Amino acid sequence: MRFVFSWRSLPSRRRCGLYSSSSSFQRSFCSIARGVMGVDAESNKSFARRDELLAIEKKVHIWWEEGNVFMAESREKPPEPGEKFFGNFPFPYMNGFLHLGHAFSLSKVEFAAAFHRLRGANVLFPFAFHLTGMPIKAAADKLARETQQFGDPPVFPAAGEEEEDEEEASKKREKEDSSIEAQPDKFKGKKSKAAAKTGTQLYQWEIMRSFDLDDAQISKFKEPREWLKHFPPIAVDDLKEFGLGVDWRRSFVTTDINPYFDSFVRWQMRKLKAMGKIVKDLRYTIFSPLDGQPCADHDRASGEGVLPQEYTLIKMEVVPPFPEKLMTLQGRRVFLAAATLRPETMFGQTNAWVLPDGKYGAFEIDETDVYILTHRAALNLAYQGFSRVPQKPTCLVELTGQDLIGLPLKSPLTSNKLIYALPMLTILTNKGTGIVTSVPSDAPDDYMALHDLKAKPGLRAKYGVKDEWVLPFEIISIIEIPGFGEKPAEKVCNDMKIKSQNEKEKLAEAKKLTYLKGFTEGIMLVEEFKGRKVQEVKPIVRKRLIELGQAIMYSEPEKNVVSRSGDECVVALTDQWYITYGQPDWKQLTEECLANMELYSDEVRHGFEHTLSWLNQWACSRSFGLGTRIPWDEEYLVESLSDSTIYMAYYTVAHLLHQGDMYGESPTNPIKPEQMTDEVWDFLFCGGRCPESSNITPDLLKKMKQEFEYWYPYDLRVSGKDLIQNHLTFSIYNHTAIMDKRHWPRGFRCNGHIMLNSEKMSKSTGNFRTLKQAIQDFSADATRFSLADAGDGVDDANFVFETANAAILRLTKELAWMKEVSDVEVSLRVGPPSTYADRVFANEINLAVKLTEQHYQNYMFREALKTGFYDLQTARDEYRFSCGISGLNRDLVWRFMDVQTRLLAPICPHYAEHVWREHLKKDGFVVRAGWPEADAPDMTLKSSNKYLQDSIVQMRKLLQKQTSGSKKGNKRGAPVAQPPADKKLVGLIYVNEEYEGWKLECLRILQSKFDHETRSFAPDAEIMEALRNSVVGQDTNFKQIQKLCMPFLRFKKDETLALGVHALDLKLPFGEIEVLSENVDLIKRQLGLEHVEVLSAADHDALERAGPLRSVVDQNPPSPGSPTAIFFDKQTN
Repeated sequence: MRFVFSWRSLPSRRRCGLYSSSSSFQRSFCSIARGVMGVDAESNKSFARRDELLAIEKKVHIWWEEGNVFMAESREKPPEPGEKFFGNFPFPYMNGFLHLGHAFSLSKVEFAAAFHRLRGANVLFPFAFHLTGMPIKAAADKLARETQQFGDPPVFPAAGEEEEDEEEASKKREKEDSSIEAQPDKFKGKKSKAAAKTGTQLYQWEIMRSFDLDDAQISKFKEPREWLKHFPPIAVDDLKEFGLGVDWRRSFVTTDINPYFDSFVRWQMRKLKAMGKIVKDLRYTIFSPLDGQPCADHDRASGEGVLPQEYTLIKMEVVPPFPEKLMTLQGRRVFLAAATLRPETMFGQTNAWVLPDGKYGAFEIDETDVYILTHRAALNLAYQGFSRVPQKPTCLVELTGQDLIGLPLKSPLTSNKLIYALPMLTILTNKGTGIVTSVPSDAPDDYMALHDLKAKPGLRAKYGVKDEWVLPFEIISIIEIPGFGEKPAEKVCNDMKIKSQNEKEKLAEAKKLTYLKGFTEGIMLVEEFKGRKVQEVKPIVRKRLIELGQAIMYSEPEKNVVSRSGDECVVALTDQWYITYGQPDWKQLTEECLANMELYSDEVRHGFEHTLSWLNQWACSRSFGLGTRIPWDEEYLVESLSDSTIYMAYYTVAHLLHQGDMYGESPTNPIKPEQMTDEVWDFLFCGGRCPESSNITPDLLKKMKQEFEYWYPYDLRVSGKDLIQNHLTFSIYNHTAIMDKRHWPRGFRCNGHIMLNSEKMSKSTGNFRTLKQAIQDFSADATRFSLADAGDGVDDANFVFETANAAILRLTKELAWMKEVSDVEVSLRVGPPSTYADRVFANEINLAVKLTEQHYQNYMFREALKTGFYDLQTARDEYRFSCGISGLNRDLVWRFMDVQTRLLAPICPHYAEHVWREHLKKDGFVVRAGWPEADAPDMTLKSSNKYLQDSIVQMRKLLQKQTSGSKKGNKRGAPVAQPPADKKLVGLIYVNEEYEGWKLECLRILQSKFDHETRSFAPDAEIMEALRNSVVGQDTNFKQIQKLCMPFLRFKKDETLALGVHALDLKLPFGEIEVLSENVDLIKRQLGLEHVEVLSAADHDALERAGPLRSVVDQNPPSPGSPTAIFFDKQTN
């Protein structure tokens, strides 16, 4: 237990400020903060405390600017381990303001860089801005369309007109852009209207107004360049206000607007191509029909990480004569096209399935062939070369599933000469083609659907199914699965007692049980492949079906993907430039790099390993958007995830290239963009020879080379975990391809997303804060404090407004306390620390220094905040009360203020800088002050203090019981009910410093049964046998003693596993009588006693002094760590 005082029990505490040590202190102070630091401007609350912090921050920014505190310079001598730190963060995309989501991730590298700077390392923390890709161009084009349609400035239609106009516009867009007559699941006007009603802004112009722009300014944003010039400088200002310790000389923007970075990316692409790692090829790619180009992760509004899913599309030929609905197709070859992941099971087909109410079409593939499938699947096929008109499927006949029921089919591989299309009620038309092959021997869904039709004449009649289409068809055994036999679907459905195809959850579970095992352990039964494993046969069957023209390859997105243009994406077979990720030799190097990196989380490492297992060729070119042109094929741009893989190296020389201008437009720059040839880049980053033909001065070349060699590799890159599956893995690949092994990345730290007040951060719901808004509402340091407190793992974190408000209160109250200490400094006790309270407080400071250093080194900032601030404040407050009349030691108090200021500096640097200069009167900057020195913590002393505080809590409960007669002790930390004024209470505390009797025997047994290597105990049965054979076991009253032994043994086992083997010691590592005796004054004050004595329970005379209360001691005998106290009125004793 932790010893905590209540406010009521210490009236003077209101001056010094006492706080809970909880890791999430909002529980104890949110009610105070709510009343003091609200952020509602209309609430008439005082903002004086927040404004005090904002004023401090403004002043400190000037100090830092004047001192060039964050400017990073390389040194000629290569750094020793730990001498330098290079941390970075994925540059944010600049189509708006930075928000708290950005701030949360970048705060992790900011806190890390600040810690390393504080401890004396040479720190480089640069920051740049990403403009590559399509979002800015798409938004600019949208503004242009809006002004063309509604005027400049636009006059948007009223709500009543809006829906009609949007529907007309939608129809027009469908006519122009749609690749089929009627495309389902598109973004329609009504949907946009509904979205507008729920708070989503409908027009780009309105979005721009939310950026505090007037109409005249917004009109300029029809030109993409305006975005590039407007938002990055605002971001710099916001980040400076945030206190980000960045060397801003090294900032830059991407795209060809920056000729230096453009040259760098062109060099990188040429280098990869020369190494054979960029090729042009036909590949399946997620593709936006509206944008006319592949849609990579950063181009998507939803569906990030979704990949193409490959199927085998089985061609089941419709046997003439055709029904009336299909008569217009007479003379064509018409196929029901079913997508399957299991072509090897086609030997067991008994029928095909269609959704009775599903919408289908007969689509023209070429001059002779027609495929019947859903419109969505036809669109995907059209982008894969299966449409008479490329990329525009032609629907010859609109159909429903009911139109298809009863069609006779000739299907490949099945032993049935004819099968029929039958109704299935659970088909999903947003997956596959809407046509499903039926293999009831292996598929539980197929088995139950066929079972239902056979067993229910009424169901057949409902859908017009004739008996001869169903009843003659029996299960065909094709695969034997261990544990499920030759008819696995039938067995699993019977075992799970599934009665109908409508039991979807049970069927999903049944499928899970059989499918994976069938693929990995199944053995084929069909003659040609009999005895062979399913996974061997699958590719053989697939290849044969395709070669014989009985199937084709088909691909579609694994899940729904929507581009930033609002377009539902398809999978297209595109001929474009790819980076050959997944190449065996290259992958092996990447795995080697990953194995040597520090990732700070097993979950993150597993994420990288999983990504490496599937990542393959990546489309690196785009035809729409902003960026750098593919140098050998300038029709295309380098896509946004491919120009951002090794730019961390560019940071090392950016200040020499840009001369402080992020756009590379400085007129005084001694290096021109055209001078940055491939030979120069090779020399800088790849160990190439010094380019003799370069007209860059040798001194500048040498300086740039020194910068890279000194700072690289980077030590830490911080990112959201969502970038593991693309950007971060790409970065490792590219480093291993281009750079020497000694320059490979050293560490990634990934975090989850951030919620606001336990809800998802969302603009549409209003639960959103830009970084600037957060600073205005809470101050930079309170924002940073709350970001640190929000969480450190890969799970989503939580930024709580009340935490930020409470931080304002804490920081300003601490400033007031420091001023109060300065005012009364002459009254503080001088000389070296001498009392028990002094020693405990000094030890707590040492412990805070050591633990907080560990937490910062492991980048666990919430824990650093706890040990470096919360726990340290609690220790200070306990010290203040423990000192009593002897007073506080001056040197300890000043050491506390010095240490706390440094430990908090990485998280709240403005506050710390102010304290350092204004209160502690120190020279220089706290951000470079050095990590505080500390002796090794005395854990025995800490244990003794915990023992003291826990003992006082227990004595308080006992005193409460004795004075009030209550059977329940008072709440922990609450004041004791005071006895009448004329009563003067005496306390006798009895201590037994060694275990005796059955407890002693139990401990000896546990000591003998504990394995120090495995840190585990022998089985309970063995321990009980030892107890029965011991002295205790020979006692005639053993059964009664055993009832006491059992809970004691359990407690000591658990304590040993939690704390270590010392929990089995026969006595505590400190003298209990000595500790209690030295703190008699504290015990008296805490319990309101006139007199206290500490006595040994082994002393017969001492026991006699208990008088009539001797029975209390006998009934509750003291043992190590658990003293027994009695209380009585001094006058009546």
